[in-house]
Amino acid sequence: MREIKNVVICGIGAVGSIYANLINKYDNNNLRILVDEKRYEKYIKNPKVFNGEKLDLNYILPNATDFKADLIIIATKYDGLGDAVKNIKNFVKSDTIIMSLLNGITSEEIIANEYGWLHIPHAYFIGHSAMRSGNIITHDGIGYIVFGIKNPQITNIEDKKIIQNYFDKVGIAYKTPDDIYRSLWLKYLLNVSSNQLSAILRLTFGQMQNNEKCRDFLTKVMLEIIKIAKACGVNNTETMIEEAFESFDKMIPEGKTSMLQDVESGRKTEAQMFSTTIIELGKKYNIPTPYNEFLKQMLDIIDYNK
Repeated sequence: MREIKNVVICGIGAVGSIYANLINKYDNNNLRILVDEKRYEKYIKNPKVFNGEKLDLNYILPNATDFKADLIIIATKYDGLGDAVKNIKNFVKSDTIIMSLLNGITSEEIIANEYGWLHIPHAYFIGHSAMRSGNIITHDGIGYIVFGIKNPQITNIEDKKIIQNYFDKVGIAYKTPDDIYRSLWLKYLLNVSSNQLSAILRLTFGQMQNNEKCRDFLTKVMLEIIKIAKACGVNNTETMIEEAFESFDKMIPEGKTSMLQDVESGRKTEAQMFSTTIIELGKKYNIPTPYNEFLKQMLDIIDYNK
């Protein structure tokens, strides 16, 4: 069985920096952080600081031709995914595993449209949100990567064990559920509801957790998503709202969703990945989505002119 040695990470924000830090400590020589020229200059002059320590990383530009990756981790924002798909091209070989940690349910399909499904597992990060202020990132270490093979007919099932072996060596926490597609939608259920509302009302997790009106609204948003999840073939949806709230209530009260952090920093939100996708799927399956339509309208106002 082949092993992972060379790794490329694309995106070192709130999630990517967690794994850049871990892998860099394990094997600095075989890790590359993929950046464009603008970010290269920025990070060299003003390095990222993770939990009080400067991240001393090896950066690589998209036009480099002297490094091939066994594993590529994409952890950009949704609006950076298109560039990431193009920029990783020189580092992809026939058996390179490409893992997306983006929120949402569409990033793997977008990547597979360019590179095929053979070495693209489904994956996501779940845990406490990293807090980002400029180049300074703090994270309490609570979180893990969830990954698996949705369809072994089109994706190499051996890649699952290869990733597990590497994560075990590095010390990356992970879970491999039997039904990765359901797990992906469960995370999506939580994100579409809580991220968007928090960004609009500028609420921390604790402020949402302790507000019954808020919880009621989140439930109504989730009910729309559950109907669409069923139409998309997700199994065992009956308990997903309860499970989503269990995860929601474990978030640290002072924590902020990534979308709220985007709003506070003046960055464009990822509404396209959340409410926009749900609205489009609702039209496809003839399922009304009034709550997500409301959320999208509010986020469009916030994102205006960004």
